[in-house]
Amino acid sequence: MKPIYFVTSRQHKFEEARRIIPNLEQLDLDISEIQELDFKKVLEAKLREARKHHSGALVVDDAGIHIKCIAGLPGPLTKWFLQSLGPGGLADLVHRYDDHRASSVGYVAYSSSDGDLQYFEGIVEGTVVSPRGKGGFGFDPIFLPDGYDITFAEMTPEEKNKISHRGLAFRKLAEYLVHSK
Repeated sequence: MKPIYFVTSRQHKFEEARRIIPNLEQLDLDISEIQELDFKKVLEAKLREARKHHSGALVVDDAGIHIKCIAGLPGPLTKWFLQSLGPGGLADLVHRYDDHRASSVGYVAYSSSDGDLQYFEGIVEGTVVSPRGKGGFGFDPIFLPDGYDITFAEMTPEEKNKISHRGLAFRKLAEYLVHSK
């Protein structure tokens, strides 16, 4: 089976994805990320940049949290919100409002070696809470998925991968790869 290159510098992301798709190889490229509210445009730009450095089948991802009380922000801008506010600051902002509902969204884009492009989405509904837990990364300490009493950051990597936005999107990609052979 030919390798598929997951373009990410984050080892934890790679490990989550490789548990689902064993023939993934990490391709650690420092590529720029455009600022855009459309996940697909962000992913297309990442793939264009990655193609300048590598051929073959490529995968890129992006994730964010859409918070209802602040008009769906930060979405694809989550990384920068967290860099400015931190998870606690983002939770404090949300808790100024009555509605703490949020959607954890992950997108994966797959580009075959011949350039065929496919998108896969994973969405988990939940609530923003004050930071809890030491695991995970990003907004994991403040995201409490519906039906659970622990945040993503309080879950083991295996528990999180079973239900997370990224896990859902990568399982859809895995299904696509099986059926596209």
